[in-house]
Amino acid sequence: MNKLLLSSFSLLTAFLVTTVGAAAEKPNVIVIMADDLGYGDVSCYGADSFKTPNIDQLAAEGIRFTNGYCSASTCTPTRYSFLTGNYAFRFPGTGIAAPSAPAIIKPDVTTLPSLLQKGGYKTAVIGKWHLGLGGKTGPDWNGELRPGPAEIGFDYHFLLPTTNDRVPQVYVENSRVLNLDPNDPLWVGRKKPSEDHPTGITHRDMLKMDWTHGHNQTIHNGISRIGFYTGGKSARFRDEDLADEWVKQSRKWIGENKDEPFFLFFASHDIHVPRIPHERFQGSSGLGYRGDCIIQLDWCVGEIMKIIDENELAENTMIVFCSDNGPVMDDGYADEALEKLGNHKAGGPFTGGKYSIYEGGTRTPFITRWKGKIQPAVSDKVVCTIDLGTSLANYAGVEIPENALLDSLDVMDALLGDSSATGRDHLVQQGNRSENLSLRVGDWKLLHHRKGQGRNLVVEKLLENTEVPEFQLIDLSKDPAEEHNVMDQHPAKGEELKARLKSIVAGGRTRN
Repeated sequence: MNKLLLSSFSLLTAFLVTTVGAAAEKPNVIVIMADDLGYGDVSCYGADSFKTPNIDQLAAEGIRFTNGYCSASTCTPTRYSFLTGNYAFRFPGTGIAAPSAPAIIKPDVTTLPSLLQKGGYKTAVIGKWHLGLGGKTGPDWNGELRPGPAEIGFDYHFLLPTTNDRVPQVYVENSRVLNLDPNDPLWVGRKKPSEDHPTGITHRDMLKMDWTHGHNQTIHNGISRIGFYTGGKSARFRDEDLADEWVKQSRKWIGENKDEPFFLFFASHDIHVPRIPHERFQGSSGLGYRGDCIIQLDWCVGEIMKIIDENELAENTMIVFCSDNGPVMDDGYADEALEKLGNHKAGGPFTGGKYSIYEGGTRTPFITRWKGKIQPAVSDKVVCTIDLGTSLANYAGVEIPENALLDSLDVMDALLGDSSATGRDHLVQQGNRSENLSLRVGDWKLLHHRKGQGRNLVVEKLLENTEVPEFQLIDLSKDPAEEHNVMDQHPAKGEELKARLKSIVAGGRTRN
């Protein structure tokens, strides 16, 4: 009997050890999201005008996806979909957020960080937010900026509240503007606050970077922006210091939370306009400030890897590198992005870029690295930033509510490099107008331009609206540049994809 009890106890102990060990495999997760970075903008994806050694190292030590996507070709909808697991086109008000937009993700919405919190993770977002702050009337810049990241699952946040071509140029830390002097309150508005208020139109001679379209209102740091603001002078930052600040805050937060599982959303502003890299990177690429900002982004990736190594976390940390949408050259400022482009192909072999539903708008660099877990490889599996929610929550053993993460699929096996992984079987891509959608199924792709225009088809030129058919059918296996509409040659396939896209839109969800 004693031997039987001892044997049973030993088996129970072994079971508990195994179970606890399995449950303990909750890797730290760092998602590094670049901004406006194209498929061909880094050297491991084909750029040869300059080198991105740190991103290249990340790819060499992990999986470089050749079919990695974001879900939309502009920033706010991609970030919304990444955090909520929902296609943004399903929800009105998820387009590009205005300077004083209220919180787009409401406190009752289940998100990736809120799920990981339930799984025992500490969570943080550091960098660009651009998902709105505050209630229905928008942000109270001089008070608490709630709801915001804290209400949707982030334990800590240090933010650029909008995007840097929009006002105001201040940091927000844990729901308050950092270093704000109450005697110099911050005002943000849509109308010029006074006749003598300097703008890019009235005081163009004050600018160190000229505007080309749209970005001509309040001037800060010699750059005019979208929107107006006054006050808050002690809280304002210098554009050149953004990347250093993101790294500084990430180093501090990781050091404070390294002893338990953590999730960090490192939301870089590079390479979005206005492109003003730190002085030490200016001139580093030979392609103007746009290229220099890519070099600065690469430095940030290297610094994150150093922080992980310094804290001996590399073998328990999964890093995901991605972008919120594809590339754009002239996006409102005269920063010589076009003039100094040379032979560089920001979108790689693909047509289109930011704002478009062509491949260049949403197919971007996408890399996963987890030392000791992920074996180095190149993968052609289709994965998307919208899938990180379900993939990571399931892996952490967190139950996902039935009415949450409606379009986020579990592709964790592909992200980890499992040889049996299949990746996504379909993907909807959203353009700047939410009614412009495309559907990829295998190598077939249907493009639907409801208003008959495909914006920014050629990234190497100025933004332009090019007339296109309402529907196009592309065989990506033969035509990755999407130059040939084969709808007439394959009418049955075209009708099949039209019906499926209509069903996906009407169905309200794609996650089973």
